[in-house]
This record gives sequence, structure tokens and C-alpha cells, in this order.
Amino acid sequence: MTVVAEPPKKLVCWSCDSENDADAQFCANCGKLQPYTPADYFAFFGLPRRFQLDTAALEKQFYRLSRKFHPDLYARASAEEQRWSLEKSSVLNDAWRTLRDPLARTEYLLGLVGIRLEAQSRDASDRAAENGTAKPQVVPPDLLEEVFELNMQLEEMRMAKAGGAGDPEVRGSLEAAKENFDRQLNASEQDLHALWSQWDHAAGANDGATQQAAQQRMVDLLNRRSYIRNLMRDVEEALKN
Repeated sequence: MTVVAEPPKKLVCWSCDSENDADAQFCANCGKLQPYTPADYFAFFGLPRRFQLDTAALEKQFYRLSRKFHPDLYARASAEEQRWSLEKSSVLNDAWRTLRDPLARTEYLLGLVGIRLEAQSRDASDRAAENGTAKPQVVPPDLLEEVFELNMQLEEMRMAKAGGAGDPEVRGSLEAAKENFDRQLNASEQDLHALWSQWDHAAGANDGATQQAAQQRMVDLLNRRSYIRNLMRDVEEALKN
């Protein structure tokens, strides 16, 4: 069966009746600001969905749109245009904060393709258990023994502090654990960079199987990173004087 692609949606300019792309920010004919239409952050910036972005170009586009959406430019415009400029300025700022951060961008794009990560903190895990919005974090299998030992050390440190004295040996072990976690986080970020490139290349080649495999590995890495960051938070709290 032949699948006929749907023609791209169009938006008719409210001012001059010219046709524009549905996600156009301004009319190509008269230059008027167009109504806000919900779009993902990539489409809002006129970008393809990719994990790897030219952040310098993204920043340049952000400042260009910031100036063009600025509410002061519409102080004498209609109430509708004033509202659109405020809405678009707000979305622009949210999109900029998300897309400029590689990890936030990764989580956001995974969300667009229907993937929800495990709860990213203990508080989030508690909320997830209550409303079922995300799967609570579980210990990565290869960290089970390490986590067990770390929890023992944390408890020893807490007991030593409660007794009014520190334990230099336990402190040294916790500091070593923190350095180890730092190394693991750095290594996982390098792995993510490789997966971003793999996914982007597969997207351009319409290779769905490779995309799916890369997505799953990204999910595993991000969940692992989140778990390690929570462990580091516990260690840093225990090391405080």
C-alpha cells in the first residue's frame, strides 16, 4: 500500500491573508507577528530534532528572537499581538534553558519520542510512587556491592558525628568514593556524546532500529547518572563538618 504524505500544515496570516508554515513566528509577506501555536522547543527555534546542536547558532537565534518578541515592541499594537509576544517570549526562554543544556536537551528529546526516565531524586521518587508518573529509581546492578558498602560507611560517619567525633578512616573512604563517582559521571557523559552522534546519524538515515538501540542506552546511562548524583549528594552531606 502506498502511503501518501500529508502536506505540511499552513497558517493564514491574520493581517494579509498570506499562507505561512504552521510554526512561522512572523508572516513571510507582511512581517507581522503570528499567533502563538504550541510546538516543541526544536520546532519553535526552527531546528530539527537532534541531540547535537550548534550552541553558538542557537544562542544567536535566541537573542534575535528575544529582540523581535520583546513586549516593548508591541506596546501600541493590538491586545492580541501583545498577548502573543508575551506567550512567545515565555516559551522562548523555556526552550532556550532546555536546549542549551546538553543533558536537559537529551531528557527533553527522549520525552518527545515517548520515553520517561526514572524519578530523578528521592523526593521525585516518592511523588512517583504516589501518582504513578514515573518509575522510581532502582540500584544499577553493577553498583549493588558498591552502594551497600557506601551505605555502611555513611552510617558509620553519622554515628561518629552523633558521638561528637569524626572518623578519619571513614572520611577518607567517603572522599575516595566521591572521586570515583566523579570519574564515573565523566565517563558516562563521554558515552552519551557518542550515543547522540549515533542517534542523529540514524535519524538522518531513517534507521529506526539504530535509533531505538541508542535511545535505550541513553536511558540506561541517564538513570545511572541520576542515581550516582544522588549518592554523591549523600556523601557530600556526610562530609560536611
